[in-house]
Amino acid sequence: MPFEDRIAEHAARRQKALRMGSPRKLAELAKAGILNARQRLDHLLDPGSFQEVGLFAVSERPEDRDRSPGDGVVTGYGCIEGRSVGVIAYDITTLSASSAPVASLKFQHIRKATMTQGMPLVVLGEAGGARIPDVMGARGIARTRSHQIYDRRRQTPWVTAVLGQSYGSPTWKAAMSDLVLMRKGAIMAVSSSKVTSVAISEDVDPEELGGWRMRTEVTGEVDRACETDQEVLSTIRRFLGYLPSHSMEAPPRAVVPAGSGEAMQHLLDVVPELRSKVYDVRKVIEAIVDLGSFFPIKERFAKVLTCGLARIGGRTVGIIASNPVVKGGALDPQACRKATSFVVLCDSFNVPLVLLTDTPGFLVGVEGERLGLAGHIMNFNHALEMATVPKLAVIMRKSYGQAYINMGGNADEIAAWYSADASFMDPGVAVNVVHGIRQKAEPKRFEALRQELARDTGAYDLAAGFLIQDVIDPRDTRDWLSRMLAVHQRRATNSVGQHLMSTWPYSF
Repeated sequence: MPFEDRIAEHAARRQKALRMGSPRKLAELAKAGILNARQRLDHLLDPGSFQEVGLFAVSERPEDRDRSPGDGVVTGYGCIEGRSVGVIAYDITTLSASSAPVASLKFQHIRKATMTQGMPLVVLGEAGGARIPDVMGARGIARTRSHQIYDRRRQTPWVTAVLGQSYGSPTWKAAMSDLVLMRKGAIMAVSSSKVTSVAISEDVDPEELGGWRMRTEVTGEVDRACETDQEVLSTIRRFLGYLPSHSMEAPPRAVVPAGSGEAMQHLLDVVPELRSKVYDVRKVIEAIVDLGSFFPIKERFAKVLTCGLARIGGRTVGIIASNPVVKGGALDPQACRKATSFVVLCDSFNVPLVLLTDTPGFLVGVEGERLGLAGHIMNFNHALEMATVPKLAVIMRKSYGQAYINMGGNADEIAAWYSADASFMDPGVAVNVVHGIRQKAEPKRFEALRQELARDTGAYDLAAGFLIQDVIDPRDTRDWLSRMLAVHQRRATNSVGQHLMSTWPYSF
């Protein structure tokens, strides 16, 4: 047979590369029920759609070439629900997936292709940090510099999954991503606990350094933690279904599930008429949006504000809602951070914003000031004003002070439930501030003064001056939003916005 030796050599080289790295490490992963890099791609992508690039790449160091298949990273293209994506899967079985020059070239190739061709980028992260000795010395560290590798302008969606011990390179990619997921038990940090312990001369607990609770609840750098690799990968597929493949197209439309909107008739049973009573706004959201479509983001971080993607009538929307069940709905600096990053996501990928408001204002105090409350309030406001996607707001019960503006006071269309109340501050608080009277001390006088300060603060007072566009029955909220989404389609630009925040900082 012609080329017989070459055919055999090609098959052998291919088989060796596909086997990945350490057999012992592969066996350990399998025993623990954890997928390896190639299995993860099999679960993530449509069957048979993966086209690998860089299969035969190896370390540039001669002594490592025989033990570095793919140089520790599997890269290529595939499809999710028929739509093309670029993928990067770190192979922890090969030299701990440590960062090295050839692996970096593979990442840069996929990054450039996804930006140029308008495809989402998915990173499946798990790595031991930089590869020593490759990066040691002046030339070693200087070579890690790559022109504009950190210049991301949000042309396409980026998703990073943290699926094991992830230090260095996967952490940088997570910080640059639109969605970050984490398998419980994984760790994400700048450097490993071993390196950190040496640097600070103290023992460091990996979970405290970068475990899922710290990243989802304290820093907010991880959007969701999942139990298994499979759950993470399924979540990635679902998330990308809400977004366009690139910033110059509208989000995909979906079929409206049967039964959507039926819960609206029971909404008055969910929201108490008395404003001092709390409720969970997530129940309101679930009633309004298409059945089963709500996809919360950063649910464990800054819980006073609920953010997430959803669909109304098959259209993707971004929901921002104050949640009275937490801190009475009073917004804090972390809530502003959460809202701002979510506005940037939605505006970057042409997702209309829906703001649901029931808040007494901002949570003022020493702690908020130490965290830079004023700056975060203005960042949130700035982002909303720069957003060129449709913005719809619904005032549910109360909206006081500066929070009135932040929670949609400048939206394209504003509706208020007939239970809405808007003012500079809660009338009861105003009695204390203006008259110095406490309710317990003088209940009758307090109530008389409260009623006086509560005049002209209702939904119809807003509507009388055309400061809002409609007063609606709460049970009509879904219908009103659906109609307004149809009106504000940005037809002249095919539902594509101006993306004025494409270079907004990754973190702030």
